[in-house]
Amino acid sequence: MNDKKLMDRAADNIRVLAASMVEKAKSGHPGGAMGGADFINVLFSEFMVYDPDLPEWPGRDRFFLDPGHMSPMLYSALALQGKFTMEELAAFRQWGSPTPGHPERNVARGIENTSGPLGQGHTYAVGAAIAAKFMKARLGEQMNQTIYAYLSDGGVQEEISQGAGRIAGTLGLDNLIVFYDANQVQLSTRVEDVMDEDTAAKYRAWGWHVSRINGNDADEIRAALSEAKAVQGKPSLIIGHTVMGKGSVASDHSSYEGRVSTHGQPLSAAGASYPDTVRALGGDPERPFRIFPETEALYARRKEELRRIVAVRHAEEATWAKAHPQLAAKRDAWFAGKLPDIDWASIQQKPNQATRVASGTVLGILAEKAENMICASADLSNSDKTDGFLKKTHAFCRGDFSGAFFQAGVSELTMACCCIGMALHGGITVACGTFFVFSDYMKPAIRMAALMELPVKFIWSHDAFRVGEDGPTHEPVEQEAQIRLMEKLKNHQGRNSMLVLRPADGAETTVAWKLAYENTATPSALILSRQNVTDIPAVSGNRYAEALGAEKGAYVLPGSDDRPDAILLASGSEVSTLVEGAALLRRDGLRLRLVSVPSEGLFREQSPAYQEEVLPKGSKIFGLTAGLPVTLEGLTGSDGRVWGLESFGFSAPYKVLDEKLGFTAQNVYEQVTRFLKK
Repeated sequence: MNDKKLMDRAADNIRVLAASMVEKAKSGHPGGAMGGADFINVLFSEFMVYDPDLPEWPGRDRFFLDPGHMSPMLYSALALQGKFTMEELAAFRQWGSPTPGHPERNVARGIENTSGPLGQGHTYAVGAAIAAKFMKARLGEQMNQTIYAYLSDGGVQEEISQGAGRIAGTLGLDNLIVFYDANQVQLSTRVEDVMDEDTAAKYRAWGWHVSRINGNDADEIRAALSEAKAVQGKPSLIIGHTVMGKGSVASDHSSYEGRVSTHGQPLSAAGASYPDTVRALGGDPERPFRIFPETEALYARRKEELRRIVAVRHAEEATWAKAHPQLAAKRDAWFAGKLPDIDWASIQQKPNQATRVASGTVLGILAEKAENMICASADLSNSDKTDGFLKKTHAFCRGDFSGAFFQAGVSELTMACCCIGMALHGGITVACGTFFVFSDYMKPAIRMAALMELPVKFIWSHDAFRVGEDGPTHEPVEQEAQIRLMEKLKNHQGRNSMLVLRPADGAETTVAWKLAYENTATPSALILSRQNVTDIPAVSGNRYAEALGAEKGAYVLPGSDDRPDAILLASGSEVSTLVEGAALLRRDGLRLRLVSVPSEGLFREQSPAYQEEVLPKGSKIFGLTAGLPVTLEGLTGSDGRVWGLESFGFSAPYKVLDEKLGFTAQNVYEQVTRFLKK
């Protein structure tokens, strides 16, 4: 069998497996998987460099699938490598199966990213390519890897593709190769009905190297990949014109290729003949889940070839490590997720400052101590105070990744997905910042970071209506309640899917950063004030030591009264308002307990005894929040009272808004007095 026939035979094997997975599950997307089989076969059997015996080897190439609905293609190709069994393919989309409908990150099985929402997957690849450049600038040729991504028409149409294309082109990511599967068919229509653009011209305008090929021709795919590998200074886009449902036939054996109907349902439901299609592709419809002998031999040869390739790479790494023992130790620590020692208690915060400024102070320390940390901002570094990090380093630019700051431009979703990609690459701690109200742009990425259990740090400043003169468009109200839902949602490890922290003053901000930095299990969020905040009084003289109570999510502020008549609780800026209001209430002889709750989710992880100690059952609890009242109602209980904001904000100086909206010590006094009289 000549090379061309062998490659076609192996691709047909993938087509049979993919179509059969969907047919057996009675749901899924066979058409795109069948059309993309040729590319994935050439990539995995000839180009991707990975260690067959050490899947998490840091120096490996990485493949990011954007259209997760094409999981049958990926699972089938990985099965040829021995990473999935035929039984596991046959259990596609079933309970407990390792082959869910959309791929979920499992590096041991060759899956680098969870993919679902179109556009995000290839943007992760952009982030991973940035991370690889960052690592190469520090570790040299040991991190000379290629990042591959697979993109569909839907991914091109999603707006995030503009951000990904712009950033990759601007930074000249020549370690990034994206295959665009241009099959002219999508789920409910043909592509020309919704998209009339010159995609190649668009990417060239962004500074990409672009080629067009027959995406079902192994020779053209091989040539395009080889050409892209040789390109310097530019990312590469290979536009592969493929055929939806490649190889599918009707019951009369006529071609059933290129049909919209084959995109999102089994071939039999789409009007094609599943048995005749399998036979036409060289398979047995009675026993479809098998690897052809020729395919098995092809991938066995590739496995042995890879073992020879990586043996040389490992030997080179050993030689390098011997010559650079300190760098080698850093590399191992970075990829093992080990964190440097930070003397958090020694961080000096100026009094009565905005918590965004306090965050900037901590970031300045991390820029010096955390050598493998990247910080990003969506064109707001001087306002969200991520410039505390930037001042100690410099931003990435084309040809220079020796710095550690990523200026993403005005593109919050793209920035978030790039940062997720950096985390997926591994070896890196990553944080990104913008205004809290713009977290709305980031929600799809936040959810995916939580699902993948990636410790990305989200920094959100300008946390409430006190943005003031900018008006309601820039004043978050409902955002905190939305983000705190992620504290209530469990991930598949049974943990809160996200750690959300809204610190009350500079010392609590330091503690919040300690918690976020040391949280390597989930994403973290820091919600920070624009305006200056009065520090919580340090009863012991050591506010930082007292603020360590935040490590339990909620804690009683020192100076609170025993046997209180009421408990007053809040997070962020509102805590200091409660402190001022409590002083007025105590003049009336009231005994009060003040509680700072930077994270309800973290508080609910504490023992029932601790929760009862802080918020005893039957207590009169008053909450103050600049967000929706529901933000605190889970803490105050049905018999409690919350003063919050129940409308959009207004444009005015923030001190005027405090007065008009009732966020003053006097209103706390009045509301608590009425509450207790009831």
